[in-house]
Amino acid sequence: MSDQLPRPDVTDSPLKPGERASLGKVLRDQRKTAIVAVALIVADFWILGQLGEWELGGCIAAGIVLGLANHIATELWLLRTITSGHQPSRNEMARATFVRLLVLSIVAVGTAAAFWPNGIGLLLGLAIFRMIALVMTTLPLLKELKRQ
Repeated sequence: MSDQLPRPDVTDSPLKPGERASLGKVLRDQRKTAIVAVALIVADFWILGQLGEWELGGCIAAGIVLGLANHIATELWLLRTITSGHQPSRNEMARATFVRLLVLSIVAVGTAAAFWPNGIGLLLGLAIFRMIALVMTTLPLLKELKRQ
């Protein structure tokens, strides 16, 4: 058995023939993740609003939104890369990831510092969303592996 993964082909693309990689396509594909993000934000404000911690709730919600934006940006980049047929090198992939995470980190840490001490909630919201998104991404993959 070969240890190499099959090379993605344009015909293996998640798009229908003639359809282009777009933000709308990514948003449709990631609607469950977006629904979970909205549910987390509603729960966040519901719980923290009753405690009178509106600023903390807003920071956690901002972290969730920032995590969702990062997730959508990553998915859009991946979809465009797959559909283009271009095989990016490790350096190209690392550079794209580094730039995206650098921007995310600067915005997150800057906002957390600006709203300190409640701003730490932004980092908490980002971490919570990342964990939920990881589970939502991993479960379908595990189901697929189990079927094979």
